[in-house]
Order: sequence, then structure tokens, then C-alpha cells
Amino acid sequence: MSLINSILKGASLLTAALSQTSTNGLSLWGTLDAPLLSFFDTTFSTTSPFGANDTLATTPPWSGRTKTYDWTISRGYIAPDGVNKSVILVNGQFPGPLLEANWGDTIQVTVRNNIPDEGTTVHWHGFLQKGTPWMDGVPAGSQCPIAPGSTFVYKFTADQYGTSWYHSHYSSQYSAGLFGPIVIYGPMHADYDIDIGPVMLHDWYHPDYYEVVERLFAVPPDPLAANNNLINGKMDFNCSQLLVNASCTPNAGISKFSFQSGKTHRLRLINPGSEGNQRFSIDGHTLTVIAVDFVPVEPYDTKVVYVGVGQRTDVLVKGIGKTGDAYWMRSNFSQLCASSPSHQPYAVAGVYYQGANTNARPGTTAYPFNETNCLNDPLNTTTPVVPMTPPSGPAVTQTININYIINGSGMFLFTMGGNSFRADYNTPVLLVATNSSASPAASNATSIYPTDWNVNTFGTNSSVRLIITNSITVSHPMHFHGHNFWILAEGNGNWDGTITNPSNPIRRDSFLMGASNAVGPAYTVIEYISDNPGVWPLHCHVAGHSSTGLYINILERPDLLSQDPQIPGYLSETCDPWNKWTSSHLVDEIDSGE
Repeated sequence: MSLINSILKGASLLTAALSQTSTNGLSLWGTLDAPLLSFFDTTFSTTSPFGANDTLATTPPWSGRTKTYDWTISRGYIAPDGVNKSVILVNGQFPGPLLEANWGDTIQVTVRNNIPDEGTTVHWHGFLQKGTPWMDGVPAGSQCPIAPGSTFVYKFTADQYGTSWYHSHYSSQYSAGLFGPIVIYGPMHADYDIDIGPVMLHDWYHPDYYEVVERLFAVPPDPLAANNNLINGKMDFNCSQLLVNASCTPNAGISKFSFQSGKTHRLRLINPGSEGNQRFSIDGHTLTVIAVDFVPVEPYDTKVVYVGVGQRTDVLVKGIGKTGDAYWMRSNFSQLCASSPSHQPYAVAGVYYQGANTNARPGTTAYPFNETNCLNDPLNTTTPVVPMTPPSGPAVTQTININYIINGSGMFLFTMGGNSFRADYNTPVLLVATNSSASPAASNATSIYPTDWNVNTFGTNSSVRLIITNSITVSHPMHFHGHNFWILAEGNGNWDGTITNPSNPIRRDSFLMGASNAVGPAYTVIEYISDNPGVWPLHCHVAGHSSTGLYINILERPDLLSQDPQIPGYLSETCDPWNKWTSSHLVDEIDSGE
């Protein structure tokens, strides 16, 4: 870890050279002033194991309350690691403000797009959006982009509880800073004393996201390497490694957290990164995993937690330190699983017990870790607290392969299911599906959609099993909108039909797809209940991979969507201003649009 030592110069002290405003705008993330979290409603504050017949475990209560937020999205300049750059902020904050609500609340967010030359959207990662598919926040899928100078109001139910995040789904825009944490308070199945709140682990690029995307289409691809790795939007940087024309301040400042001896702390780990899967640990401490994505799991202990892009892992940490102690918190960008090795893959933060000098540099040692693959913990390690058994036989099974092509223009593109995706911002798939009279059971039900929209539909089938294969030697963190799906199996070669923990497989909304190797292509088998009419993207969450086409739309129950009179009205709220703006402005859609 000599690289860390060279970056964190300043002997025994960690005094920040820049103010919080300079590094993170109006955000308090990464500071000791960041508020601890607490339940809004004591109804959910008691610990009780869920039974198989406990409907509250899977069905949100209706609270009758609405949590309202008002956000302005705009560009600004900050220096999260000491390198000053143009970013995209939410209410002047990086990372963006916390969205919090109780399970069953209505969430209403007014979003004002003050970016002068780009559209935007906000996707609420992991929410099912049952009954509100037009609120998923995907341009060309569930809406048109919010035009510059326009406003859109998102309104949906907090239908899951736990930890998640929101982010732009417009091109790779969230890589410029347009993301933030979500906490939905609900039932607890494990005791803890202190909710530390979100701990965001993510890579960081000094060039603007447009330049990062632009480099991806070369043959062979020439991806820009991440310049740094951050925890809650902060980390120092060795200015001698600066590769862009920008000001750089050494020792800008790292994130800091307060722990209490003998207390159990809940940390809500979130990976809102562009590419980097993260290995998280706290020197000398044991992590007890209690939830993955929005799914509570039977607690288990580990020293290191692997969090893929888009994933969340909630952990409990016992306060083993004594008064005055300080420890390193670490998150390492996985180099084994990176398209291009990061210039600075190691992020640290300080953990300080009561009475400690919060400018002191911890002297603790990292756990040894031997990374052998790009997967989460083995499937049999994580058991959902609320058991759910997949149907004995899926109504339909489909294999979808991940690969790549060089197109007619000589550009590199990923393919999924044989096609490379490209968005039409002015014509959302959801709007076409509403107006379509195509029979959902017909074999040509997707023929009305252009090939590069990559629309897949499974008609009125009640459940769907997808065997996703990866024929290339790069792994992918995959996210499926609108569903908590079962993960039945993973491996390389040919799946033999064996299901891990068949009575109660792990459920998630994001999974890590392995890379092809000498044994053969990687596979992951997922299954879901087809009970959520909408247009649900299934895509790689590496920003550059989605930008180069690794993305499909799953059109679910088109027969029901075509009968929904609400959809055209809601879509017109974004499409009318967007169509007007694009009639006189060029949309520089350099990538797939997602």
C-alpha cells in the first residue's frame, strides 16, 4: 500500500487542504457533521423475524404520507480529490442529497433541469414502479429526457425498503456526479445501535464524461482509466500524476466517520461508480452482511465485502475500538475486473472512536485479500430472510448472449441478444407500446420496434427464465429494472440445470456476470415473475458498456400496457418540451444514449 502512503502525505496528520465547499459543494457527505440516520416512524423500529406468511415482508403498507423533494440539476466546479473539474450537481451537492422515506410512503421529486445544453432524467435504482412504469426515469424507455430549462415531477411509491441510490440515466451523465443515496426505512431483522448511513464507494474520472465515452468506440477500444477512487465523494490525489489541464491541490481531504466503543453500527454500502467493482473493509473489524440490494438476508460475517457497480450491501460493524482509537476504512477498485487499470485504485477514510484526534492518521493494517474472480459471495452464502420459491417450471426460457461487433463505421459495439442498443430520445418504447395493437402473443410482437431499440417481449407468460451468457473475457455488473429476480445459478461452460438453494434462491436487482474463460462462456441464470407491465431495461451498469450498446429492453405484458390510458398523458409532460427543444437544437448523442 505504498501508493496510499505517497498520496496521503503529511506525516501523522490528515488535515484537509481544501474546504468542504471546494471539494463537495453544499454536501456534508464525508464529514463528521453528516447526520446519523433514524427511523421516521417507530412502527418499523422493532426487531422481529419475518415468517413465510408475513405479507408485510413483501407487500408495502399504504402510509398515506407523501415525502416531497425539490431538486435543481446544474453544472458547477468542484475538486472532490483536489483536481478541479466541471461536474453535474443536485442542489449544489456532490454526491447528491439523501432521499429518505418510510416503506409505503409516496415519494414526490420535482426535478428542474438547469443544464443548458443537455437533457437529463433521474432513475430510482431498484424500485419496482408497479403501476407507475412511466416514472422509472429512463430516456427512450419510460420517458423523453427532461429538456434544458424544463421541469418534471416524479411521483411513485416507496415499494421496497433498505438502501439504494438515484442517478441520471441519460448517456453516462451520472459519471459527472449526478447521483445520490436513497434510504427507505422498514422492518428490521437484525439489531443495531447507530445508523451511520450511506457509504458510497466509487471510481472517479478527471476528464468530463463525454470525453470518457468518446474513447470507447475505437478499435480496439481505448478506454480511459479511472483517475481515482472515492469514499463519499472524497479522497486525496497525487498531483504529480495529473493527466489533464486542471488545477490540483494535494491533501484535499478524505472522508471521516465516528464510531462508538461497544456499539453496533449500520453502514449502507452503495457502489454508484462508472466501472469499478469495490472491495470494502475496515481494518481489524468484522462485517456482518444483513441485506443485498433491497433484500434482507440471514446475517453472515466476512472481512471483505465485494460490491459491484449498482449494487448495495448493508453491513453491521461492532465497535471494537477503545477511546482514542483510529482505524482505516478501505475500498479498493478491483483491478482484475477492470477494462483499464485505475491510476489510483485505493480509497481510504478515517474511522475515529470517541476521544480520538480526528486529524490523526490511523496506523492500522489492511486484511489480506486474494481476488480470484469478479463475482459476489457464493450464491449459497446469501439466504433471503423472507423465503420465496420460484415456480416449479418457468413459463418461458430464453438465452441471451453478450458479445461484440465492429460496425460498418469501424466502431466497437457491445451486443446483447445479437443486437447493439441505441436510444431514440424522442420516441420512448413505452409510448409506442401503449399505442400498439400488435398481438402480445404473436411471434412478430416486437417487429414494430427498430432492431437497435433491442425490444424483447415474452407475451402473457407468467414467469420468465433468462440464461444470460457472456462470450467475452470481460465481466459485467448487470441491473434489471422493475424486478427483484431470483439468481438460480452461475458459472462457466454449459449450465447443467442445477439451482442453488432451489426453495429460496438469493434475490437481487443487480448481479455480477462473470467473464468467459478457458472453460467456456460465463453464464448467470435468473428468473422473475412477469407481473409488472412496463418497459424494463436489462443492462450492464459499467457506464461505458451501456454507452456502447450492452442493453436490452424487456417489454412486459404489452397487452396490459396498450390498455393503460394514463401513459400518453404522463409521457407528454416530458416529450412535448423535449420535442420542442430538439426542433431547434442538435442533440449530440455520441453513444447509445444510456
